[in-house]
Amino acid sequence: MAKQSKYLHYILIAPTAVIMLALVYYPIAVTLCYSFMRMELSKPKLIGFIGLWNYLTLISDPLIWNAFFNSMIVLAEVIVITVFLGLAFAFLLNRNTRIKGVLTAIAIVPWALPPVVNGVIWRWLFHPNFGFVNKILLLANIIAEPVQWLTEHYLIISIVSLVVAWRSIPLAAITFLSSLQSIPRQLYEAADIDGCGLLSRFFHITLPLLRPSMGIVLTTTSISAINVFDEIVSLSGYSGAVRTLMIETYLRTFKFLNFGKGSALIYLVMVATAIFGVIYARRIYNEVEYL
Repeated sequence: MAKQSKYLHYILIAPTAVIMLALVYYPIAVTLCYSFMRMELSKPKLIGFIGLWNYLTLISDPLIWNAFFNSMIVLAEVIVITVFLGLAFAFLLNRNTRIKGVLTAIAIVPWALPPVVNGVIWRWLFHPNFGFVNKILLLANIIAEPVQWLTEHYLIISIVSLVVAWRSIPLAAITFLSSLQSIPRQLYEAADIDGCGLLSRFFHITLPLLRPSMGIVLTTTSISAINVFDEIVSLSGYSGAVRTLMIETYLRTFKFLNFGKGSALIYLVMVATAIFGVIYARRIYNEVEYL
């Protein structure tokens, strides 16, 4: 009996370990091997080991740098929009109202919709001819003619950021809401007695105690922003003006069949994502003191 209990935990985690090895770690290892090879399926006779050549050519490729800057613009805009609106909705949902449950359910809808559906919805909203946004602006006499939202570089980058943020805001709001509800009310009561105003309470009580949840929101939002793919394809296809790192990875791997460079590029993206994850994760586990 003692021997069975000794190995029981290994038996219980064995199925999960096998699945992780087969579906996560094995593809990661194979992709790493591909990244050091010249592996163009259109030229099967030239397949071979070339070391770091794929990484060196990608780093010196202007198309990759253009995709990198597009990804960074999306990342910055998504983080700003998600954090500010996520906090705003969290404070709104934290109020005791009769429709609090309904508001919470409605807030989750954008997060529950598939990314492709989100992209299609926003494509219709910003359609230049019969989109809802142009119609509202024309009726309000703000613009004289329809705006070509999906052709201008920075406009479509901002729309992509808005779509990704719209999908990320519900999770951010729920995360902030859970932290807000865990803050002891005695802290606010003591602050009221000391004469602290609304802003003072926010910056000295609420915001410091939201630091762990802020780390979670920043991590998940950054990963979503860097890995954005479906929304861009739904909005503008594979247009060169709005290609991000993930779009470049897809095109080089599955359109041009260059699995060597595609694997190297996906590893560069993975390293960048890991760096953001490590930075934010270190802040999640910082001890929060109730001062």
